[in-house]
Amino acid sequence: MEPVSIKFDERSLKNIGKIMQKFGYSTKTEFIREAVRDKIKDLEKEEALKKIDKLFGASKRRTTDAQLHEAREKLEKIYDKNFG
Repeated sequence: MEPVSIKFDERSLKNIGKIMQKFGYSTKTEFIREAVRDKIKDLEKEEALKKIDKLFGASKRRTTDAQLHEAREKLEKIYDKNFG
């Protein structure tokens, strides 16, 4: 692994400390690594959704919010299975 130096303001460090204690992280490094991994996954998921939207486009039929929510959940499961 390659070391990376990073600086945080005092407020961010306090928030990190609170979250670490609440969720059982033993080191800031452990917390930051997981936060970066989660952010990368989120960005990859967002990119995949944009590609899907571009490929299939908008539907001509009316879709309810419940149907959209269900479709998103199905897509997340597929994404998690393939990339998660």
